[in-house]
Amino acid sequence: MTTSPWRVVAACCIVAAGFCCLAGIYSVMLTNKDAAERDFIEYWAAGQQLVGGTNPYDPVATYRLERAVGLTDDQPRVTLSPPVVFVLALPLGFVSPKAGLTLWLLALVAGLAASVWILWILHGRRNDRLHMFSYLFAPAIACYMAGQIAIFLLLSVVLFLYLHQSRPWLAGAALVPCVLKPHLFVVFSIVLLLWVVSRRAYGILGGFSVVLLASCALPVYFDRHVWSQYLQMVSTARVLPAFVPSLSVAFRFLVDRNAVWLQFLPDIAGCCWGVWYFWTRRTQWNWMDQGLLVLLVSVACAPYAWFSDETILLPAVLSGVYRVADAGRSLLPIAVIAGVALVEVFRVSGLATPYFLWTVPAWLAWYVYASRCGGRAPAFAAVD
Repeated sequence: MTTSPWRVVAACCIVAAGFCCLAGIYSVMLTNKDAAERDFIEYWAAGQQLVGGTNPYDPVATYRLERAVGLTDDQPRVTLSPPVVFVLALPLGFVSPKAGLTLWLLALVAGLAASVWILWILHGRRNDRLHMFSYLFAPAIACYMAGQIAIFLLLSVVLFLYLHQSRPWLAGAALVPCVLKPHLFVVFSIVLLLWVVSRRAYGILGGFSVVLLASCALPVYFDRHVWSQYLQMVSTARVLPAFVPSLSVAFRFLVDRNAVWLQFLPDIAGCCWGVWYFWTRRTQWNWMDQGLLVLLVSVACAPYAWFSDETILLPAVLSGVYRVADAGRSLLPIAVIAGVALVEVFRVSGLATPYFLWTVPAWLAWYVYASRCGGRAPAFAAVD
């Protein structure tokens, strides 16, 4: 079906007007202190220090900078992401916290909207409005409220699903943001590498490598020691011993809370499962079907993960919604799961509580249930 150019222009104008309206609201309502109270502040502080030629991973300088704009915590918020993150954070080094937060939130809204739109296309441009459920996906809302980066990772995954057959170089390039939180994608990466080798889809590796190298080189222009500073920060940061509401961390606390190595066992088991799962289905592999299950398992087995990181599971959850609807089954189970998770986001204080331990198993159970309902996944993804 051909779309009228005037309809496209009208849609673009509506979207532009919506973003202008949001920008106006943010400029009036937000303050520097609002920025300081979100995880966003770690990216702003890192960008400021990098542009100023100082160590973006220095906790003392970071804390001084964050306190000056309203941080009330007794510990600095230092980004744990590798220097690749500065492709996103570098523009924040030229603006105030308030302006930076405004731009950041607009980018998150745009990233989520683009992801939902592409998923709608991947599922055949359906006439129903089930994709609107995505805007109430609790992890995405938690990510937006905290100013975290998981929505950007969601867009990265969705672009890969959209481009992997028709534009392998672009698909590989789109995956580079996943490097910002590599622990979420260990099982997914192993299976992806096996798929690339089995299909000889080396364009994906080529696109990924080129963009990754460019992203690694960019921060070196501002701070030639940034990579050694990152390695020093990683060696001294004590992130893993703390409690994080993920299954691997809960497993360690149940067995021996001091044995940090225990929380890597689920990832090892997940990788073994992933190799077996791919190898037994390699001839009919579909990233919009089996690949989404691998993504769910990858997050479930991650050595640590926050509730907001579950934003990247939206493609699997939405695919389950479509498949159950196509099979004529009730959507009540996902309505209950999503509703309870949404209530927790607004009612539970902070994300570092065990109240979010149930969500990944729930998304996984939903997808398995949907897969067995009989609805069909899209056969392939391609650019129009």
